[in-house]
Amino acid sequence: MAIENNMVVAMEYELKEEGTDTVIDSNKGVSPLEFIMGKGAIIPGLEKEIGKMAKGDTGLVTVAPAEAYGEYDETGAVKTPIEQFAGIELKEGLVLYGQAENGQTVQVTVKEFDDKEVVIDYNHPLAGKTLCFDVKIADVREATEEELAQGYAGPAMGGCGCGTGGGGCGSEGHSHGDDHECCGAHEPGDEGCCGTHK
Repeated sequence: MAIENNMVVAMEYELKEEGTDTVIDSNKGVSPLEFIMGKGAIIPGLEKEIGKMAKGDTGLVTVAPAEAYGEYDETGAVKTPIEQFAGIELKEGLVLYGQAENGQTVQVTVKEFDDKEVVIDYNHPLAGKTLCFDVKIADVREATEEELAQGYAGPAMGGCGCGTGGGGCGSEGHSHGDDHECCGAHEPGDEGCCGTHK
């Protein structure tokens, strides 16, 4: 079955940065990531290539920063008084979550710190990186009326308020409520994801 908008895609994936052998994220061997095609649940470059595939297809998909998490923005690293981090055991690379003025969850990374200031980085951890996905389309099906109404695949999540459910990160793939971000598939700004989701 060819993949069209408003179909539910179940995808297995492994994510690496181009030119490296380190696996950033993977849902191979666990539940496939399910998402509704055309709803913006995964990063644009990955969704565009998946639209050319069908059930059972496998392939390598390379996504440039412009169609993933954008270029790295040097102005995204901000110095903040260390007093604002009272009670937090700081370390370089620590991921913290806060709330933006619009109420959206924001992920920041501790870039460096001293006894007076903390440099926090508002860039997504994968900003500026070319991403390589090894994907398999495990299943394709029509979305139910309920799924189309709620905007994500799977049963309603009982007031979670999040946009999608799912298995691994594979781009957006972790279940909402996970205490970390995904890495590669979701779109920037999605809560609880790291790579495939937006």
